[in-house]
Amino acid sequence: MSRLMQLYIASIDAVNLRIGRIVMYGIFVLMGILLWSSISKTFFLPSLWTLEMAQFTMVAYYILGGPYSLQMGSNVRMDLFYGTWSLRKKAWFDLLTVLFLIFYLGVLLYGAISSTAYSLGYWGTEPFSFFAGLLTGAEEIGRMERSSTAWRPYMWPIKALMIVGMFLMLLQCLSELFKDILRVKGEAI
Repeated sequence: MSRLMQLYIASIDAVNLRIGRIVMYGIFVLMGILLWSSISKTFFLPSLWTLEMAQFTMVAYYILGGPYSLQMGSNVRMDLFYGTWSLRKKAWFDLLTVLFLIFYLGVLLYGAISSTAYSLGYWGTEPFSFFAGLLTGAEEIGRMERSSTAWRPYMWPIKALMIVGMFLMLLQCLSELFKDILRVKGEAI
């Protein structure tokens, strides 16, 4: 069982490391969008798309960068007590708290799936059956949700990206759970 955990940890950490390293440069994309926004508002007609595109870029940046941040241990912790604990005690505490995080991410993932189904024109209460129906041809995409701004982009791409990010975060949390289990058992990771 330990070998399977280590294999899972290695594969998920590798995927999230690569994605995190790529997404890390999204801050420069965001800066470019905001720079163009400032230039166009100062010298030309203001661009309609810049503010919302900057928001979408920021969402992609932190949603896809979250698993990388968790993997690197750069998430926020209360070090008042935690910093003085032994590695085994930290692992026990992390084991407990990551279970709460997994539950929370499961709820968020379900909400993101429901919201994405809504943005694709599904008005029912069973988003999983809607996506299964899309794959089999039993369902059709309805009237797609658009933003209420002047630019009016479709909302499903950013919502689908949120599903991917939350799923990757859930996989990384399972990796952290397995790491904590191995630390509690005293095994090498």
